[in-house]
Amino acid sequence: MIALSKSGDPLANGQPTIAMDLAEQSLDSNLLNGVDVFFHLAGIAHQRAQESAYTAVNYEATVRLARLASAAGVRCFVFLSSVKAMGDCRSPELRTEAACTLPVDAYGLSKWQAECALRAEFSNAAMSVAIVRPVLVYGAQARGNLQSLALGVRFGLPRPPQLGRRSMIALDDLVELLCVIAQNPPSGVRTWIACGDDAYSTQQIYDLMRAGLGKSRGKAWLPRWAWYFGSSLVDFIAGHGGEATYDKLFGTALYSNAAVLEDTVWRPRIRLEDVIGEQGAGRSDRR
Repeated sequence: MIALSKSGDPLANGQPTIAMDLAEQSLDSNLLNGVDVFFHLAGIAHQRAQESAYTAVNYEATVRLARLASAAGVRCFVFLSSVKAMGDCRSPELRTEAACTLPVDAYGLSKWQAECALRAEFSNAAMSVAIVRPVLVYGAQARGNLQSLALGVRFGLPRPPQLGRRSMIALDDLVELLCVIAQNPPSGVRTWIACGDDAYSTQQIYDLMRAGLGKSRGKAWLPRWAWYFGSSLVDFIAGHGGEATYDKLFGTALYSNAAVLEDTVWRPRIRLEDVIGEQGAGRSDRR
């Protein structure tokens, strides 16, 4: 196995990696000799980067790597996209792979552009291309929105109101899906949403995190208007141009895994309560 990373640091299991910045460097095609499956997991996310940076890394580098892989005879190219490529989610109904609108944020747009380019160029190619759109991912290390919530729970954040629900997936389940795809690649280009069977509200996640810390249920003393005001203040101070903090906390984003369940032998096995129950709050992951 050959692993690439921006920093060149070894993986958690000690596997060495080759340092490469996708925004500035091209992959040495010799590294692809004898490679059967190419997992493209790199990208810019959770950063206030310039739109050009998202385009260069999430879109242009993806297409460039896929072309190199195809030329080298790679059997399967697995691209980790995002449900953000499907555009804004406002409906309370489950969204399927075809339920897309044009993304308005730089991250989602760059992922969508990469997906479109892969479909246009490799639909009839010998190399199989699997586009995987994960929802909010949780696992052993906290990042992004779940990390912020976990810190709030630790420092006495009041119990949020019961509003909205979001589809989620465990990191281990996502990794297992990628391996299943690599073992039995689809023909042409296929796109799948990757999500678990359960959806969670911020209040449910908050309660699970408190329970993981051995705390009793928190008190919901903060009114809804105060949550909205505080979220808007966070957006103003941070200069957010993407999804509003209030929508991240209390919006509904539900996705269907029916297609991937029908097309593969993969099945999600892990629930959020299992992970938090075993590891405690503050050890959950990103989108």
